[in-house]
Amino acid sequence: MARPDVVVVGGGNAAMSAALAAREQGAEVLLLERAPHAERGGNTAYTGGIVRFPFTPDDIVRMVPDLSESERATTEFGTYTEGDFFDDLARVTEHRADPDLVDALVTRSADAFAWQRAKGVRFVPSYGRQAYNVDGRFTFWGGLALEISGGGQGLVEYLEAACRRAGVTIEYDTRARDLVRRDGQVSGVRAERGGRLFDVECDAVVLASGGFQANAAWRAQFLGAGWDLAKVRGTRYDTGDGIRMGLDAGASTAGNWSGCHAVAWELNAPEFGDRRIGDSYQKHSYPLGIVVNRDGERFVDEGADFRNYTYAKYGARILAQPGQMAWQVFDAKVVPLLRDEYAIREVTRVRADSIEDLAKRLDGMRAEAFLRTVRDFNAAIEPGAAFNPNVRDGRRTTGLAVDKTNWAQALDTPPFEAYAVTCGITFTFGGLRVDADAHVLDDGGDRIPGLYAAGELVGGLFYFNYPGGSGLASGAVFGRSAGTGAGRFAKEAR
Repeated sequence: MARPDVVVVGGGNAAMSAALAAREQGAEVLLLERAPHAERGGNTAYTGGIVRFPFTPDDIVRMVPDLSESERATTEFGTYTEGDFFDDLARVTEHRADPDLVDALVTRSADAFAWQRAKGVRFVPSYGRQAYNVDGRFTFWGGLALEISGGGQGLVEYLEAACRRAGVTIEYDTRARDLVRRDGQVSGVRAERGGRLFDVECDAVVLASGGFQANAAWRAQFLGAGWDLAKVRGTRYDTGDGIRMGLDAGASTAGNWSGCHAVAWELNAPEFGDRRIGDSYQKHSYPLGIVVNRDGERFVDEGADFRNYTYAKYGARILAQPGQMAWQVFDAKVVPLLRDEYAIREVTRVRADSIEDLAKRLDGMRAEAFLRTVRDFNAAIEPGAAFNPNVRDGRRTTGLAVDKTNWAQALDTPPFEAYAVTCGITFTFGGLRVDADAHVLDDGGDRIPGLYAAGELVGGLFYFNYPGGSGLASGAVFGRSAGTGAGRFAKEAR
């Protein structure tokens, strides 16, 4: 292609959204993806595809116009307001998130997904993940109702096709190494392909190449001791290149550099994500049972909230346990409710017809301590509240060192099942400082001319925890803003 106006570094949701938005401004766009084509898409390719945005039932119908009459009649999608979204972000991040970024995320997310839909992305109700069938009706919970058809890999394919149609040039197997600057302004990218370095001149650059979760040394340095032992849920290519490039160009750091999104993950999963398995190594039905470590002790409130608001922080709790692992334990009453990820072949699962036999079969478990934990848990459940997985049912225990505050049911119905899990890191929370329009800022709070950022390498949005579905929303919102800004900047530079 001729000299590009805008170079986008990265190949996932945020990057391709930025490329599409820059093209809307009339810019010639070059997207550099470090991975080969077979491993394209960054962490986006490994997500389940659930999206968070404010909605009413009418909004759902507009986003999914092919809903059948039967689906509409038997589904309660509910309403999720901007106020709900603000409250959820404030609560789970302990009010630390940058208010300008939060405002942009919340108020622009619905429009950003509608924009993606217009680009060819298909959305479907998330029946298998976010709703249980109770008395013939599906009720959605946790502020989530839709997911991308085909999950993360589907989103990559939709956006890649949209980029091709729009005339975006995509170069795979091409790693951005450095930013080129002239007179204080970003003026290009130094890249590497096949061992050869070359410079690409342009007017603006969007960095959207992910966090540093695939960099074990950086994890140990910034997240702390033991984090080099975590499994990586997604791509091996998110090693912090974009963050380093931005810092070298004078960008300010922002956000929770000692924090990350980390979940319960199959104990024997590979070091990095497997595209064939996708996100099915995750194990997110823990609110229906109990979680114990190898000492036989519970260490989290499995029912503290819907899993959307606890799953991203419980991976760190698992990493801190002996052997960096835990067991999720269920009985026959809830096994039919377990998510599809529990049924894949690649699981470390133990089944037994008695809790005593299960205790003996759990590798490394202190059996007597585990049995005591189960007995104490069963005895501590308050009578009265009915079990209902679609709501915070208040069915709880009392008097335990760690009480379960919702969905507490006795483990008393054989057969019993236990699943071995470890910590799977999704993405890191620390990154570059940007404003609400995705301009990268320097240490003085000024915009670095020609430099924008979006996606997981943006800091200041998530602290300590994360409301499920917000990552794809952030990528869409700030990717679109970054591309729009970069395209306009390039237009003014001509």
